[in-house]
Amino acid sequence: MSDGGSRAATTPAQRTGHDPDGCADLARELVATMALRPWGEVAPSVYETGRLVVVAPRLAGHAERVAFLVRTQRADGAWGPPEGYALVPTLSATEALLAALTDEFLPATARPALADAAGRGLRALSVLLAASSAMPDTPAADLIVPALVDSINARTAGPDAALSIPYPLNLPTGTDRHRLTAVRAAHAAGADLPPKLAHFGELLHGPAPRSRAADPTAVGASPAATAAWLAAAGPDADGREARVFLERVVGEGDGAVPCPMPITVFERAWVLGGLSRAGVPVQPPRSVLASLTDAVGPAGVATGAGLPTDADTTAVTLYALGRLGRPIEPTSLWAYETAEGFCTWPGEDGFSVTTNAHVLDALGQHAVRDPGAARYRRAVDRLTRVLRERQEADGSWHDRWHASPYYATACCVLALTESTHHGDRAGAVDRAVCWVLANQRDDGSWGRWEGTAEETAYALQILLAVPSNEPAVVDAVLRGHAYLRARVGRREHPPLWYGKELYCPTTIVRAAVVGAVHIAHRWPGNRRTAGHVVTGRQKSAT
Repeated sequence: MSDGGSRAATTPAQRTGHDPDGCADLARELVATMALRPWGEVAPSVYETGRLVVVAPRLAGHAERVAFLVRTQRADGAWGPPEGYALVPTLSATEALLAALTDEFLPATARPALADAAGRGLRALSVLLAASSAMPDTPAADLIVPALVDSINARTAGPDAALSIPYPLNLPTGTDRHRLTAVRAAHAAGADLPPKLAHFGELLHGPAPRSRAADPTAVGASPAATAAWLAAAGPDADGREARVFLERVVGEGDGAVPCPMPITVFERAWVLGGLSRAGVPVQPPRSVLASLTDAVGPAGVATGAGLPTDADTTAVTLYALGRLGRPIEPTSLWAYETAEGFCTWPGEDGFSVTTNAHVLDALGQHAVRDPGAARYRRAVDRLTRVLRERQEADGSWHDRWHASPYYATACCVLALTESTHHGDRAGAVDRAVCWVLANQRDDGSWGRWEGTAEETAYALQILLAVPSNEPAVVDAVLRGHAYLRARVGRREHPPLWYGKELYCPTTIVRAAVVGAVHIAHRWPGNRRTAGHVVTGRQKSAT
């Protein structure tokens, strides 16, 4: 076995060097990137960058962070994605610009532009907060929104305010400060908070808690929470590694910072599992495989240092290791079993169909390896029923960890087709295919708000999960493949993944696109694109 990994991960194309669609080269690039960037690759975050402007104005790159916020403001004065998802980034950016207007670290000549941007942000917030769908369903929005509304009101009140408004901002209808008040009071009293709250440590008063499983490099896998911890802990605290983490993250992003970070295991599991499932030849370095194997503990796997273990990351990691010839019995997943299915973590407020689809992947894979594992077979049957019951009337699935139904639907369809019998899945998969066919755009793409490469990749995975010669499927696949092939090398993608705001795990998204192009190119019905090669020049042009 070479330095890359197991024999099970190789394919005839990999062994002969035959790469008709160029995806093997792109996959090797992505895997090499993962090895070189062990914390993962996430696009810059407006929310997180705004928090750093407020919490750490002396940190290198302060002026660049402020400029990033001004540069990324939308024409309507808001920041971020459409609908209510704009609220959190707009609150963070607006409050950061208000803070920058009064700090001593920016030249006076910059203040007019900052005042204009902050004023437009305040006007956008008055519209966003009044909308019936204002409150986003992203994690801890019930903490973030009231905390930032209060901060903005404090900065715009009184005769000394750098920018005043005639009336304070109001919370969205149905939102209150009860949970924020309770969490801050418990923290001030020294109570043990759930480890996942470390990710939101910038909202607490005083040093943020660190997860018991956290690497001291980062608090809560968040630059803002890490900076807040350092600021509250004081100069005498042992924060050398945290400072190095912040300096490196800031340096890589030209001032702007991503969130979450690090996402080491999350990124490696999703990329390797997805590429392998798509049939793309991958041969990860031993160190990358070892990092996944070593991450599996009795309680499961965490997304990255500073975050608690969860069933979603655990399941995808186990699935990826199984596909790469490093199977581990998924006993850690039983701790997440509930009456409804499997929770993402104990005490989860909600239900995730994608977590349950990924658990079905892992348990179904193990059931195939061990036909005598009756408990696993029963769980597979149960999860099949759970997913079918959660399917929407139009054939799609929706989830709490991704804004696009194409992601949730692809996760469920792939899990059902790979882990269950045809009779158990046929109706659900057929309805999902009909939904995808009904929603393709004129340019061949798919997307919730606009056509995107990421969502088109998921749509193609759904259509190609079960072979079909139906003319409607053939036409949709050919048009989707043509759209995606022209964009397979792109690095920038819109944020669709759930975090403090919607974010983009860049390498994971690029891997999903590569995998879908590869599947579509190898599809027997794809005659028009036979022989197409993604060359180096084409990759750079896209």
